[in-house]
Amino acid sequence: MKAIVNASILTGGAFRTQQALLFTDHILGLVDTPPEGTQIIDAKGGYVSAGLMDVHIHGFGGREAGDVGADELLLMSRELAKHGVTAWLPTVSCLAWERYAQVLTDIGTAKRASFAPDFDGARILGAHVEGPFLNREKSGAQNPAHIIPPDWARIKPLLADVRLITVAPEGEGAPELIRNLVRAGVTVSIGHTNATFEQALEGIQAGATHATHTFNAMPSLLHRQPGVLGAVLGDPRVYCEIIADGFHVHPSLLSMAAALKGNKLVLVSDSIRFSGLPDGQYTIADQTVTVSGVECRLPDGTIAGSTLTMDRAVRNMQSFGGLTLAQALTVASQSPAASIGEATRGQLAPGYAADIAVFTGDMQPLMTFVGGNLVWQG
Repeated sequence: MKAIVNASILTGGAFRTQQALLFTDHILGLVDTPPEGTQIIDAKGGYVSAGLMDVHIHGFGGREAGDVGADELLLMSRELAKHGVTAWLPTVSCLAWERYAQVLTDIGTAKRASFAPDFDGARILGAHVEGPFLNREKSGAQNPAHIIPPDWARIKPLLADVRLITVAPEGEGAPELIRNLVRAGVTVSIGHTNATFEQALEGIQAGATHATHTFNAMPSLLHRQPGVLGAVLGDPRVYCEIIADGFHVHPSLLSMAAALKGNKLVLVSDSIRFSGLPDGQYTIADQTVTVSGVECRLPDGTIAGSTLTMDRAVRNMQSFGGLTLAQALTVASQSPAASIGEATRGQLAPGYAADIAVFTGDMQPLMTFVGGNLVWQG
């Protein structure tokens, strides 16, 4: 049994002080005095929250989920734990169809290995497949050559380790595809889309409950044509991802989205392989990407992803996104967990997995626990 003391502990939407967080492999609760024999962990006056969860992340440290095997995915898990991340979905961009089976098999292998009792990194909960059922007109940095029409028969055999899939709801047959995916236990996200308000709403009615990098790769909001943005921001059934780097989305819209969605806002990094690497020019999928700070762009100026990390996203939402620290941590932990149906992660509540992030007083990662085990300490 372990107890974190000397901390502001986020539980039930507010910080609690003068108590200790008691846990084994799951959360036991807050106590005034830890029982005799408990291992005491001093948070040094910092903040404690449920571990951060990234449901949309392509790569980190030179590695990309669609290009590496299980061993390198596990290396990414170890690196992400240094940023307070305790669970994530390796996110696969549009691929040549014949590559999906191997890539998703590798993610499944890494997923199972990440749940080993002695694994020292973030859990892999399955794959986020960002495509291939997208709209070529809103492909962004996705390779349009690999975008195909909705096809349930083709995707059905590949779903064993898929937790989240992005679909453009206006594609012919998309509503039926969405219904089938939801029945198969996959969360469907609306994204890379040119949908009208009505088409987006049809996708939501079919079962889509998530929106991929809201505002990005979708039409602008117009007062007579609310489009997909009007649908996902206004519908209480939908969780909305947002990339809080101050570059993908203007800070004023971060605040607006937070006000509209509350705990159904979901912070994501959408980071690509160049996250954690120096600025410069790199090549990905035969395309040149220029990295400058948080900005990653193709030669024509198209945004190609982010170098954001989840701990930085939390700090950004607090500093210029209009949220309190408690709110920012909640939409980086509880909200992403809920958005993909993780019923026992994302909160420091009794019975939940002891996936815990400890931060310093200025919100720098200090310690990360996964399943009650210390997997990283700064």
